[in-house]
Amino acid sequence: MPDFSSLTAGLMPGAEGVGRILLNRPDKLNAISAEMPAEIRAAVEWMEAQDAVHVILIEGAGRAFCAGYDMDLYAEGEGDHPCKQEGKPWDPLVDYAYMKRTTENIMSLWRSSKPTVAKVHGYAVGGGSDIALSCDLLVMSDDARIGYMPTRVWGCPTTAMWTYRLGPARAKEMMFTGNTIDGVQAAAWGLANRSVPADQLDQAALQLVTRIAGVPKSHLAMHKMVVNQVMLTTGLEQTQMMATVFDGITRHNPEGVWFRRYSQVHGFKKAVEWRDSGRHIPEGDEARQAIADLERQIAGQ
Repeated sequence: MPDFSSLTAGLMPGAEGVGRILLNRPDKLNAISAEMPAEIRAAVEWMEAQDAVHVILIEGAGRAFCAGYDMDLYAEGEGDHPCKQEGKPWDPLVDYAYMKRTTENIMSLWRSSKPTVAKVHGYAVGGGSDIALSCDLLVMSDDARIGYMPTRVWGCPTTAMWTYRLGPARAKEMMFTGNTIDGVQAAAWGLANRSVPADQLDQAALQLVTRIAGVPKSHLAMHKMVVNQVMLTTGLEQTQMMATVFDGITRHNPEGVWFRRYSQVHGFKKAVEWRDSGRHIPEGDEARQAIADLERQIAGQ
């Protein structure tokens, strides 16, 4: 079985035909490290090569499925990075190339010929919701939360899966507000296939994947290709291209740079408290002035 730094992958014990990917950074609520997206893709490719695997279950170790990108690296961290370029002018194609590769790695769950099922407990937020919604099916605990809070500032979901999973009106509500919803609401909206009490989540997910595992791989692959083709025909790849470009812009326009500078001065948790509270977010010239003030504080440290 393959060896990874951010996850484990293998055949699921006691569940014939089921492969299991376990996001395994529990001390970070399985936040997405620099290595995780490529390791997800490598794990999916390993599953593709296993004749014994008919369906893939992905879940998270510890208290959450995935709490998004590791902001110790991306928001507070020092040094240059394609997604937080400190040099001016910002190079959008460097940013795009990095995030497009990340998106393609996560979307390997969607492109796999084998059905993928996300089992969500705790949180699937920010980039963690990208991972969950790139799977074909979603099983949640009633008290789990899913959403993309960075749509308020400093992010645009690059997989662009919200519209395809919710329809335009509800996707707009999620993206305009940055709200999260629980498993009960996700199931009522058709985002999740199942929502069950937390103590029944393991059994509900196992029941679903073992039922799928009894179907021949060729049939599963054909059914998945038919449904995926509908999404491709309606412009999924073009939409993801736009979303990935826009994601870079949200991190380097005045509002995005303000959020990063505020994180550097006051800490990411304080920046998130501001973002999620509903308070006015500085924009335009107001943001530029706030950036200048924050950069003076950084220089004086």
